[in-house]
Amino acid sequence: MLPFETPTIFEQLPRFIFKMPRVVTDQKSKFESDELFRRLSREAEVRYIGYRDRPLEERQIRFQNGCREGHTEAAFIATGTNLQLMFSPCANGYSDGCDFDKEQGKVHIKSCMIMNGVCVRWRGWIDLERLDGVACLEYDEERGALEDAILRDQMDRYNSRMRELEERQRIFKAAQERQAEAEAELRKKHHTELSPERAGSASN
Repeated sequence: MLPFETPTIFEQLPRFIFKMPRVVTDQKSKFESDELFRRLSREAEVRYIGYRDRPLEERQIRFQNGCREGHTEAAFIATGTNLQLMFSPCANGYSDGCDFDKEQGKVHIKSCMIMNGVCVRWRGWIDLERLDGVACLEYDEERGALEDAILRDQMDRYNSRMRELEERQRIFKAAQERQAEAEAELRKKHHTELSPERAGSASN
């Protein structure tokens, strides 16, 4: 390394990746004020949308098999909002998210998800023959609180890294200034040492 040479600022930068937040900072407020959420929070007609190119009988079987495996696809008819629903499998007809026993000819479903940065719960039922039903979205308080805590921790770590970066930048800038001053002093000293020789040559 040459005299006064210091590593570049790029070599001193802390290496980290800031992940995009999964949720917004005020989920409940967005859920209550966003027009789409306000519409979906009211019970409305929904429809199973899987395998639409297949015969009804086959779609009925695929729908029930999917529910027992813990997944299905449904759309809110009024808004055209299509959602992939995931929940606990219910091989014996019942789970926390899927219940074939609650009402004959229907399956009741609850599915939690993050939609547009907000933790929500899809709650409703679908007729096993017609493959349509009624559902709504609810704000998921428990999941929302958990994601809020994760977001706060993520932001705290990000801010800490940014402070570290700013401190390193300050140190690097100070080192550059000291280097410039030392080089200027060295040039001045070198010029002073050469001056008597030049003066002697001039007098001769």
